[in-house]
Amino acid sequence: MISCNRPARAALALALLASFLASAAPLPSHAAAKNAAKLRKVSSTQEEASEYANFTQWKEVAAFIDRMVNEHQFERAALESLFNQVRYVETAVRLVKPAPPGKPKNWRAYRARFIDPVRIRAGAEFWNTHADSLAEAEAKYGVPAEIIVGIIGVETVYGRNTGNFRVIDALTTLAFDYPQTPNRDARMNFFRGEVENTLLYAREAGIDPFSLYGSYAGAIGWPQFMPGSIRRYAVDFDGDGRIDLRNSPVDAIGSVARFLLEHGWKTGEPTAFRAAIDQAQPVRAWEMFLGQGLEAKFRLDELQAAGVQSSDAPTDKLYGLVDLQNGEEPTEYWLGTDNFFAITKYNRSFFYAMSVIDLGHEVRLARGR
Repeated sequence: MISCNRPARAALALALLASFLASAAPLPSHAAAKNAAKLRKVSSTQEEASEYANFTQWKEVAAFIDRMVNEHQFERAALESLFNQVRYVETAVRLVKPAPPGKPKNWRAYRARFIDPVRIRAGAEFWNTHADSLAEAEAKYGVPAEIIVGIIGVETVYGRNTGNFRVIDALTTLAFDYPQTPNRDARMNFFRGEVENTLLYAREAGIDPFSLYGSYAGAIGWPQFMPGSIRRYAVDFDGDGRIDLRNSPVDAIGSVARFLLEHGWKTGEPTAFRAAIDQAQPVRAWEMFLGQGLEAKFRLDELQAAGVQSSDAPTDKLYGLVDLQNGEEPTEYWLGTDNFFAITKYNRSFFYAMSVIDLGHEVRLARGR
């Protein structure tokens, strides 16, 4: 491991910032001071979890720098200096690996992690504090306040847990050394796109890319948006002239609502209806509706003919069959609508989408309104 003392590292980082933002608008004095302080501080946890990797010597990184210079007119020296400071995050590699086979999924255990008294109380306080902004987002984008509240609560407990990994470190690690999995190439391409978006976002926003902290997978701020999603979907909902998902819960509220609208949310539509399987049928025809992608595309009569029953699902809508496995206990089944699957575009998991719905519902009940 190669390292330098803290004053030298801080000076190098500040010099990089000046070079990287040479063509960007100057930072306000308070923001500049805040970012400079962050550059001078690397937590002991971060030091222990990362290591110097000399990314500039990696062939794929060199090719990436070439493309950023040619396609986006970055200064080569600034990018080489930046990647020379990027650190390898072993924790990120470990955490993106799939769970070992054999352990059954358990919806009830998953749900208990997110639908708990602490999160419900924090959600009610968040809703009360930002009721006007939530109502405005619902009116503008058609997404109910309880769904927005559910997502921000599941993601970060209303801004309490936004992540402590340097985003550029985590993303670069996964972009160029993703673990060996069947979808490795696709995931590496995705994360390389997010490294690109991080650099573009930092330049556009006039911020130092090393100032961005987030999850081990590079998600940022109250709503845990990936850098590409920030550039595509985030909005300045508080009207202060800039988009800031790290410090503005109001920007987070508007951005979550816009993301869902852009991913198929339909105003006034429900999310899911409880379903049951007719176990008396000799042929398990209903199984053909499982694993059919993240979209609602089946008529109710098709599902019913295969043994899927629901007492309250309207006949004029399309559905997807949602299975929430409960370990050794019986699986729970639901019929997901377009809005259920819009939530899965935020996180491609039935468990995630249902926990968002349930948390928002419980917070609304706790408010008593």
